[in-house]
Amino acid sequence: VQLQASGGGLVQAGDSLRLSCATSGRTTYMYGVAWSRQAPGKGREIVASISWSGDNTHYADSVKGRFTISRDNAKNTVSLQMNSLKPEDTAVYYCAARYTWHPDSVYSNPADFASWGQGTLVTVSS
Repeated sequence: VQLQASGGGLVQAGDSLRLSCATSGRTTYMYGVAWSRQAPGKGREIVASISWSGDNTHYADSVKGRFTISRDNAKNTVSLQMNSLKPEDTAVYYCAARYTWHPDSVYSNPADFASWGQGTLVTVSS
């Protein structure tokens, strides 16, 4: 699966932003998707992930209640709605995917994902 993220930008604290990830390639196979971020000087963390079916999701504690991941398999897109943004959300955001046999499985470790898109920068000013 190939992935392309978009939608990053500069916003103020408290604002909202919606990231999109377009997938292509062997999209007829089932694949789980995640949004990950990497801030300067920090490691990469999964902030949200979603199963192929869309029925199961996982969120990092730092974004629970503020971020929502969703997917539209008919359009081969995965979105991340980010509300109540904070300066500590500033990072490069990546979408990632992995093929799976299990439509309801959700993955939360960066090592679980074999395919990564280029990042999109989100900057939240205070």
